[in-house]
Amino acid sequence: MREQFPRRRRGAGGTVGVVPPEAAPLGDLDTILDEDVATDEPWLVIVWNDPINLMSFVTYVLQKLFGYSKEKATALMLDVHHKGRAVVSSGTRERAELDVYRLHEHGLWATMEQST
Repeated sequence: MREQFPRRRRGAGGTVGVVPPEAAPLGDLDTILDEDVATDEPWLVIVWNDPINLMSFVTYVLQKLFGYSKEKATALMLDVHHKGRAVVSSGTRERAELDVYRLHEHGLWATMEQST
């Protein structure tokens, strides 16, 4: 199958130029752009309540891993304790995977999901 992008035209003297985007057929370009936008949405890292870790330890881990102040880490820990979960960070998929991995290393139950 022959590629459609970029289309090149030969001008005077044999020079080659790229066809402007408005002159090129769109085809599946809209679908490709929609997929790119979907992968750009932030990923959320969620810490879940568990019966094992002390609240003080959860606060300590959030301070250590994310650099949160004691007040912010305590507020997030209380969300975990009372609501069962708290979103502790967001960002790219790769960053969320790293954050989940680091939380697991400290014995916390964490998952990630794409923001909607």
